[in-house]
Amino acid sequence: MTHPTLSRTSHRPWPLPRVPWILAQTWKDVLFVHYRVAKSRVRPLVPTVLDLEEYDGSAWVSIVAFDMTVRPRFLPPVPGLSFFPEINVRTYVRAGDKPGIWFFSLDAANRLAAGGARALLNLPYFVGKMSVRHRQGWVEYEHVRRGGEVAFEARYRGIGVPAEPVRGTLEHWLVERYCLYTVPLTGRLVREDIHHFPWPLASAEAEIEKNTLLAPFGIHPEDPPLLHYAERQDVAVFPPLRARPRAGGVFSERGLLRAR
Repeated sequence: MTHPTLSRTSHRPWPLPRVPWILAQTWKDVLFVHYRVAKSRVRPLVPTVLDLEEYDGSAWVSIVAFDMTVRPRFLPPVPGLSFFPEINVRTYVRAGDKPGIWFFSLDAANRLAAGGARALLNLPYFVGKMSVRHRQGWVEYEHVRRGGEVAFEARYRGIGVPAEPVRGTLEHWLVERYCLYTVPLTGRLVREDIHHFPWPLASAEAEIEKNTLLAPFGIHPEDPPLLHYAERQDVAVFPPLRARPRAGGVFSERGLLRAR
């Protein structure tokens, strides 16, 4: 089974993994809320084995909200399991020559998905009460994490014609990322590759009524965020690989899951 996005790969910063993809995801009504943050504030929150990336002398932290569809390879989506909203908080890192994402938190309205990702990869998933609605051209997004202290409430919409971000720009640096990093309970750095077409990115207008997602990390941005919107992105997810440092800071890779 071939994932539709594999027909175009020339934009990737490194070749596709040599193992088959294992999950298909579709992200809809994606809102990016990007904050410029001092490196000194973010560096202590990221493992030292990773380099914290900067753009124009600053680190960046982003909130990404979207509606998710996910299914394993060879299986159709399952009602009640495959469709749910998700929202995450992330920053931008590098291991060796591969830039990627480090997640501070991920919230999903699906206990099974959140529990599985936390158990397998030690990703900081939480379960929340979430909803996504469309009204008069706006996307209305509401999220409250269990316990009620962490929440995000906004309405947003895209502005203008979507376009692929231009290489070298801040927009390209922020969104064109093709892996995430995590440290499972084994204590060893792991990279999980993804693949998709270049982002069909538009500017966004957002009215954010509530946002306490950054507070647990002591991040309190003073500047207004940079906003982007994408209507849809189809994604292939590959098995996680162990990133093992060797002489010269180069990373070798060893599969953690045997692909079939």
